[in-house]
Amino acid sequence: MPVVGFVEVSAVGYRLDSGRTLFDDVSFRVRSGDVVALVGDNGAGKSTLLRILAGELAPRGGSTVVQGGLAVMPQFVGSVRDERTVRDLLLAVAPSRLRQAAKALDAVELELMDRDDEATQLRYADALTAWGEAGGYQAEVLWDTVTVAALGLSFDRARFRDVGTLSGGEQKRLVLEALLRGPEQVLLLDEPDNYLDVPGKRWLEQRLAESGKAVLLVSHDRELLATAATHIVTVEGGTAWVHGGGFRDWHAARLARADRMAELRRRWDDKHEQLKELVRSLQRAATMSDVMASRYRAAQTRLRKFTEAGAPPLPPKEQRVTPRLRGGRTGVRAITCERLELTGLMAPFDLEIFFADRVCVLGANGSGKSHFLRLLAGEEVGHTGECRLGARVVPGLFAQTHQHPEWEGRTLLDILHRGEGSRSGMDRGTATAALSRYGLAASAEQRFETLSGGQQARFQVLLLELSGATLLLLDEPTDNLDLVSAEALQGALAEFTGTVVAVTHDRWFAESFDRYVLFAEDGEVSEVGGLAAAVAG
Repeated sequence: MPVVGFVEVSAVGYRLDSGRTLFDDVSFRVRSGDVVALVGDNGAGKSTLLRILAGELAPRGGSTVVQGGLAVMPQFVGSVRDERTVRDLLLAVAPSRLRQAAKALDAVELELMDRDDEATQLRYADALTAWGEAGGYQAEVLWDTVTVAALGLSFDRARFRDVGTLSGGEQKRLVLEALLRGPEQVLLLDEPDNYLDVPGKRWLEQRLAESGKAVLLVSHDRELLATAATHIVTVEGGTAWVHGGGFRDWHAARLARADRMAELRRRWDDKHEQLKELVRSLQRAATMSDVMASRYRAAQTRLRKFTEAGAPPLPPKEQRVTPRLRGGRTGVRAITCERLELTGLMAPFDLEIFFADRVCVLGANGSGKSHFLRLLAGEEVGHTGECRLGARVVPGLFAQTHQHPEWEGRTLLDILHRGEGSRSGMDRGTATAALSRYGLAASAEQRFETLSGGQQARFQVLLLELSGATLLLLDEPTDNLDLVSAEALQGALAEFTGTVVAVTHDRWFAESFDRYVLFAEDGEVSEVGGLAAAVAG
């Protein structure tokens, strides 16, 4: 009989260290065959909720139940640039019992290199037995299938490869293959589509539809949500609500819910005023007779009970993100590439990009798209041929990985106040106002590295605004942005006076561009006539 997986969340709440309640009374259920998307503003608590379900954080109240085995993809997958190996990455998403057995086995193997005596050999035998009992050998068989599918290599050949040598998409595909093929029947996936190219996203959509597992995922990819999600759980207003349909009618359901909440609150306010007016009118009459005094006390009791029952919640406050990407006029030719070749990544190509062009760069992971943006931004990138920027073209780069060691340990206010490079500093009031337009005022005293991925992305867009850039170089800008922020960015780009070159695998975002450049797997770079042609290529 197949194992049935489900996860149930009942009245769960969580309070931050600052004492602020992040959310309360969150309840929903994910069953086998469901693909439930967890959506909400950046910082609303989506990743925190996943960490509670994974057992990493304790809720303030409520309970969670998981049946069928749990596997988790954390948000960091895709941005690993340390010395971990492929085996280390696969172990990181394996059950804790397997991780502990692997740690013990590795320790004894290291000891054997220095001391090959009988006692160490016995400990090694015990560690091998524990590894087998924890399911290690079955895991290695699975991992062999996974590395062949994701990397085209057997596990024996791939196991000691540095994860940092893999692209973000390869890291994601590796972990997703392991979780979707693994025995655990409940999957928690935090941004599983980030770093995946368009074919990779289509592969993920198909595998989610076929898996039969209970899947709870956080994603901001609107096409993936529309294609794969069977239900939507929205975290907003300090709680969560469930939409039983898909993403395509979620916006309408959200507006209808807000209208119902506003109407219920209006009715409650009207009734509250009626009861208070009744108490006030009876108070005057109560001095005139015992009958009226009795009615006055009854009205007081009725008002007290009505008030104690509490008002219906107000509709969630709409997050407002208002970028002001102004730019400026530049020379007609913004970018000129002649026989440009990024060393080892592509064949030489020619390309002209003109003032006010919106150019979308598409292609496979590892084809050189991000290197191309970095070269345009003025960074050191090995190349031959020429790449020139036009008159008055000031580049501003949005980095995909949000890795900014120069900002670590610094608060958002400090970064804005001090300024850097060509960007001037600003006083506290001006900085707070700027952060408020990006929904970051409450995080002003928070260190950059402690922000959510979406909050970091919004802060990067703010710095682009302040930089005076006339050429925006955007590397996957919508990957971590919530739905409201992504739509606000698209609107701001439409009003931007300047040129935009964006690398993206976000199909909804890509539809808003007018030119498409394809970096093909064979190293050829060419302009194609539309998004459909670029994706097909």
